[in-house]
Amino acid sequence: MNPYPPAPSCYRHPDRATGLACTRCGRPACPECLRSASVGQHCVDCVAQGQKDVRQVRTVGGAQLARNPVPFVTYGLIAINVIVFGITAFQAQSVSQNRFSELFTDWVLFPAYVADGQWFRVIGSGFLHYGVLHLLVNMLALYILGPYCETALGRGRFLAVYLTSLIGGSAAALALGPENAATAGASGAIYGLFGAVAIIMLRTRQNLTQIAVLLAINLFISVSVPGISLWGHLGGLAAGTAATAGILYLPRWLRAGSQSTASAIGWGAVGVVAFAALAVAAVATAMVTS
Repeated sequence: MNPYPPAPSCYRHPDRATGLACTRCGRPACPECLRSASVGQHCVDCVAQGQKDVRQVRTVGGAQLARNPVPFVTYGLIAINVIVFGITAFQAQSVSQNRFSELFTDWVLFPAYVADGQWFRVIGSGFLHYGVLHLLVNMLALYILGPYCETALGRGRFLAVYLTSLIGGSAAALALGPENAATAGASGAIYGLFGAVAIIMLRTRQNLTQIAVLLAINLFISVSVPGISLWGHLGGLAAGTAATAGILYLPRWLRAGSQSTASAIGWGAVGVVAFAALAVAAVATAMVTS
């Protein structure tokens, strides 16, 4: 007769005898089912439960904070702009005169064509550029501003703010620009990102001097250089600023009780700004046809 009691079995592997146990729940477990902890060792189930109990760190915009966030949306937007430019240059057989391409003609923002029902130009024109310098300046700005906004807002909200800014710039160009002007470029969306960065920095209580100086320099260039759509820039700035303010401030003002409610309020705010911009564009094009 064995005077010693039998060794307990692993709770996950009953056929394995073990003298070890989880220091959290006390269940016997074999070495395969245990993980080192700050105090003792925990079974795999306790480790999984502990990970669920840890609250996910979020940015000021409500996005989950990754350890090494890669701004895929920013890089994707840059790639689309470069590809579209490459197509226009190939069609025109010229890098500097790419505006004479078929795609450029089909997408450029022209009030009369939009009034005729070609509403895709409102967004499509934001991916066209007049020559390499125009493309490089906008893509450099997007490369600098985009990752900061994308990390703070999250990929989905960042893309929504970008497109809303683009629409806002097109709407302002249609409403306040010359009726016979052909407008193109991502500048409206870029100016929207300037506004987004300013709102994010304001919300996180950072010094706004640097972004204010950069914005002032760009606005000075918009005013002093002929052929630049100042209204398109200002429209994008207004739309991007309003959309980002809606994401970061409106949930607090309305006292959202949960993260999901705050997210829904933010998305709603972006939708309202985009709808308002489209309404302005619709009124402007209606005046063109009247």
